[in-house]
Parts: sequence; C-alpha cells; structure tokens
Amino acid sequence: MLQKFTSLFPLWAIILSAIALLSPDIFLPYKDIIPFLLGLVMFGMGMTLALEDFLLVFKRPKAVFIGTVLQYTLMPFIGYAIARVFALSPELTAGVVLLGCCPGGTASNVISYLAKADVALSIVLTSFSTLISFVMTPLLTWAYIGQTIDVDIYGMLISILQIVIVPVALGIVINTVLSSRIENIRHLFPVISVLTIVFIISIIMALNREMVISAGFLVVIVVILHNLLGLLSGYGFAKLLGLSEIEARTIGIEVGMQNSGLSVALSIKYFTATAALPGALFSIWHNISGSFVASNWAKKNIPK
Repeated sequence: MLQKFTSLFPLWAIILSAIALLSPDIFLPYKDIIPFLLGLVMFGMGMTLALEDFLLVFKRPKAVFIGTVLQYTLMPFIGYAIARVFALSPELTAGVVLLGCCPGGTASNVISYLAKADVALSIVLTSFSTLISFVMTPLLTWAYIGQTIDVDIYGMLISILQIVIVPVALGIVINTVLSSRIENIRHLFPVISVLTIVFIISIIMALNREMVISAGFLVVIVVILHNLLGLLSGYGFAKLLGLSEIEARTIGIEVGMQNSGLSVALSIKYFTATAALPGALFSIWHNISGSFVASNWAKKNIPK
C-alpha cells in the first residue's frame, strides 16, 4: 500500500500543484520552512544508508569517478546552454543553472531499481555527489552565472552544509548505530519524503502562480529538455568511456535526475521565488520521464 502511494508521486504532485495554483493562500504561509522540509528529506535519505554503502567507491572507482564527473559537467552546461537558447530572464536562468549544478536526486535510486540498473552504484553516486555538493554546487553556479548575477558562494556553501550534509550524516549515524531497532519503521521514510517534496512543490507553485500562468509552458519545455538531454548524454558518454550497459544506464539516470528540492531551497534563499520554479517543475517531470525510461529499459535484456 505504502509502496503504491510512493510510486504515484507525480500524480500527487500534479494534484497539489493544481490546488496551489487555485488557492495559493493555503501554502504561502509555509514558504519560510522550505529549507527545514528539505533537511527532513535529506535526513530520510541518510536513514537508508550505512557506512558500508560507500565501500563501492573503492571497489569500482572508475564508474563512480566517471558518473560524478558527468554529473557536475553535463547538467550545468546543458542548463546554461538551454537558458541562453531560450533567452530566459535572469531569474529563470539562475534557477535552471542552479538546478543543473545540484547533485543527483534520491529518486534516481528507485528509478535505477525499476530499470534493472545497478542500484548499489546509483546509491553511491547519489551519496557521493551529495557529499561534495557543498563545494561543487556554489562553485559551478558562480562559474556559470556569477558574472551577471550576484552569487553568494560562502552563504550557499553554509546552507548546503545545514540542509543537506548535516541531515544526511545524522541519518547515516542513526541508521548505523540503531539499525536493528528502526527496521520496523524504515519503510515509512520514502512516504515521508514524498509527502514533504510534494508540499515543497505546492509552496513554490503558490509563490509563482502568476509566472506559471504567463510563462509556465516555456519553463516546462526548458525543464523537459534539460532532463531528457541529461538522461541521454549521461548514458551516451558513459558508453563512450567504456562502461558496461548496466553502468551506463545507471549513470544516465543519475545524471538526468537532479536534487531539485535543493535547487528550490537555494533559489528561494539566494535568488527569487521565480528562480525556484524550474526546480519545482523538474521535481514532477523527472519522476514521470524516469518512470518511462525505467519501463522501457526493464523490457530489454542487458548485454553481457
């Protein structure tokens, strides 16, 4: 029952987004707690990890290294290029670029499982890119748009430490120390994460009601292109660099699916509510596209 609820994440996001657009006053009072809500999601991610999960970094360094490099090169560049091609406003450009500079999203682990990809590799890639995000995300954001928009690198670094690194680390410690005692409630964390992310998306939709109505279609097209180009290029480059089919699938999913919740929280704090719109729409779309990709790949045998 709970797994079915979690799998319908895009549906809940669409329904709550529609409610937010029709009755924004329901969600507007909660705009200041977005960082706390994301921290809750990150804590839930940590609660699914143990220190042993990171051993794969040493067992398969090539795949982890290539996946991480592609994560932090392809998506920032694609986001910046699309923003320039579509001549987006400075606020939306900041949001798209920041989204591309974020680490992989936790939803990629579920999609990798459904696609018959390498779940262990997916978890490590998500975890590793998340752990180094406090340096990479502010630095890359500044590198791409720092000449046109003021980017608070130090402030962004501190924020990522507070709402990502600390909650994830705390979750890992609790899961490692109290693993047997929390076994019966572990299945609740994905549900809590879904509810929290849907709520965050609804707040952003409420804050951007006029923007969604006036320019929503353009932003949707940009988000779809960003995601699909990330999926395809991540897979393609992984194959070109000599990785196996299952590794390439995993990296393609990892590159194409961003931690959009983090981009939303950082956009709200360091740019504008409008800058957070691409991340909110991405949260909905990449789960839909990921589900289709997983369904297609799951039907195809992986070459030996």
